[in-house]
Amino acid sequence: METFQTTLGQANIASIIIFFCFVAITLGITYWAAKRTKTTSEFYAADRSISGFQNGLALSGDYMSAASFLGIAGMVALKGYDGLIYSIGFLVGWPLVMFLIAEPLRNLGKFTFADVVAFRLRQKPVRVASSIGSLMTIIFYLIAQMVGAGALIQILFGLPYESAVVIVGLVMVMYVLFGGMLATTWVQIIKAVLLLGGATFLVIITLAHFNFNPIELFNQASLKYGDAVLAPGGFVTNPWDAISLGIALILGTAGLPHILMRFFTVPDAKQARKSVFVATGFIGYFYILTFVIGFGAMVLVGHDIITGVDKGGNMAALLLSESVGGQLFLGFIAAVAFATILAVVAGLTLSGASTLSHDLYVSVFKSGKTDEAGEVRVAKIATLCIGALAILLGLVFKGQNVAFTVGLAFAIAASANFPSLVMSILWKKYTTQGAVWSILTGAGLAVILIFFSPTVWVDILHYEEAVFPLKNPALFSMTASFLVGIVVSLLTKEKEAQDKFEDEKLRTYLGIGAE
Repeated sequence: METFQTTLGQANIASIIIFFCFVAITLGITYWAAKRTKTTSEFYAADRSISGFQNGLALSGDYMSAASFLGIAGMVALKGYDGLIYSIGFLVGWPLVMFLIAEPLRNLGKFTFADVVAFRLRQKPVRVASSIGSLMTIIFYLIAQMVGAGALIQILFGLPYESAVVIVGLVMVMYVLFGGMLATTWVQIIKAVLLLGGATFLVIITLAHFNFNPIELFNQASLKYGDAVLAPGGFVTNPWDAISLGIALILGTAGLPHILMRFFTVPDAKQARKSVFVATGFIGYFYILTFVIGFGAMVLVGHDIITGVDKGGNMAALLLSESVGGQLFLGFIAAVAFATILAVVAGLTLSGASTLSHDLYVSVFKSGKTDEAGEVRVAKIATLCIGALAILLGLVFKGQNVAFTVGLAFAIAASANFPSLVMSILWKKYTTQGAVWSILTGAGLAVILIFFSPTVWVDILHYEEAVFPLKNPALFSMTASFLVGIVVSLLTKEKEAQDKFEDEKLRTYLGIGAE
């Protein structure tokens, strides 16, 4: 199998046809959604008309990014068992979202997670700080997606990097600009079905080479590359790094703005919980598939061919699909990977637009005094601005190693957004100043520490030794965010916020007054 010759890097007609079919169908849905998207509720939250099952599929579509599919499969293919830490980390955050976040978020919020944090605190300072945390998370996530899209399409379709970035930017702007949350939701649902279906079929035809016995697959991996591929320590060697990375992946999930925003699309808290239950099932199933795909690529394709195409191993899943399914199946999986990027980028753009328009323009600059038509107009202008920014970032960061930006996005989400969200819901003595300084500390410290970490200081700037020893800063930045929030709140008591806490509890747990 080591003599397998790949066609990756050459234009694949099947990929191009399937991808344009996906774009044509989703643009048709956008046209349909545009006729139903006039008000702020329709633009930001699909008029709360999405069912729990549909939202669960859309959540899984929003969360299962190309980085998850290609990155984890590649990590498992090259490092073996340790790739599982990413799979588990991405998955374990979901029960936390279901039991701690989903219901209060749906009952307290309107369109963004800042609605929840600012519910009983002073609006302007909290919304400005929350917007900083949200936009930093979204921008770092966007950089990774856009650069990944350009590089991926260059390999898959033979298109120039710049053309790929512009195509992704324009198509996702059309989804959001005209169809709002309704179109974005259906794009994510279609993408989730295609990705889950494609990955399932890939696993079935891979296991067919091993008599449908995963144990035989793992035994052959062990025979080929040694027992080390089935044991921990191949990728994450520092236990403190493993803990910090785990915190970022698990708690960062509960602080991602584009994920939290999806809970406002369902009619009530019961549907919000159901959507997390459905999403957890699909996401868990998906990560089991990536584990089998990774080991399948390790055995059937081999390390030499995988690293020969991409040193990071990101093409392992595609190489496996070509190895076991031929060029037509490679074309299908490649088109699905591209569609995956489009769906995630659309969700990020809509979340960023809602932060700029709802949190900053309406609540801060206009003090809540504006009409619905004006807010939707500003949200669409914000969509264009974020779309242009995404394309610009994709072009500026061309050729750069931006793998750290996904980790940074999760670290900021875990350090800035998650502590403020939890304390605002659960702690009566939480104050406006506590929230502001907690968010700024978490976001600022996460950025500073990752700059001095081995990820940037050694790997990118080529210094011999990192100033900060861990690759992911969440262990320290999130702890600091909680501590600062607690200390500052105790030092700056806010009677009005404490008085409103009982009302907030009624709405949190009973949904009284929820929109």
